[in-house]
Order: sequence, then C-alpha cells, then structure tokens
Amino acid sequence: MIYGHISQPNACRYPAAIESALKFLRTTDFSKLAPGVVEIEGRTIYAQVLDLTTRPREALRPEVHRRYLDIQFLSSGEEQIGVAIDTGNNKISEDLLEQRDIIFYHDCENESFIEMIPGSYAIFFPQDVHRPACNKHRETPIRKIVVKVAVSAID
Repeated sequence: MIYGHISQPNACRYPAAIESALKFLRTTDFSKLAPGVVEIEGRTIYAQVLDLTTRPREALRPEVHRRYLDIQFLSSGEEQIGVAIDTGNNKISEDLLEQRDIIFYHDCENESFIEMIPGSYAIFFPQDVHRPACNKHRETPIRKIVVKVAVSAID
C-alpha cells in the first residue's frame, strides 16, 4: 500500500500507469463530474466516481482485487479505510473474482485504519486487504474516486 496526498510531489517515480492515474487525479475537477465511470486509458486505467455515505466499519466487508490495483482518492468528506496484508487466513464471504475482480472477506487479520481527508489517496495492490468508506466520527457523505489500474500495465 502507498498512502499520500495529491498536493505533494512524488518522492520517487512510480510505474507509468500509476503516474498516469495520479495525473488524472491532480488535473480533474471532480465537482463537475457526474457519478459513473471515466475511461483514462480504456479498460487498462479507468476511474469510478462515487458518491457514498460512510458506514460503521462492522457493516462493511474487507475486500481484495487480483487483476487491478485500486487507487482510492477522497475528493470530499472524511473517511477511514481499513488495511491489512492478505495473509491467506481470511474467511471468504463472497468470491466475485471472475465477474467483478473482487473477493469480500468476513473480516481480516491485523487490520489498521488510515485517515482520509480531501486530497488523500491510498494505492492498494493485490496483496492489500482494504475496507473503504468507514465512518471517521459518524456517517458522512463523501465523494471518492477509485482509479482501477490493470496489474498487467505495471512495468
């Protein structure tokens, strides 16, 4: 996992596909976009613009992806995201890997929570379990953008 804020320059170069996704996040006015999918580089890199309400962490399931990285960017509001390494010991709640590139777990081992504020992003790799859209203090409307980057595009 990589955690940062969009206003800060990258301390080192990321793979070109991640750089492309971060450039999209830096240069797009998300207040002018309707919720939905935005193609950046076809289905290799695309964004989902989401308007959600955070929920108690117990009401949300941890998840992993295998074919895409998730770059979760908070445009407005506040949230916490749970994160843990996928140890292989987590009990699967729902396996939608073939249909939607997602596996939901009932819970996960050794989970920590990161604080997301507007402009912050977290990059989750296939080995990173994450539980997005958790309440920070209370249920809060948020606008977040999830950029999907195909693992095959990482050089």
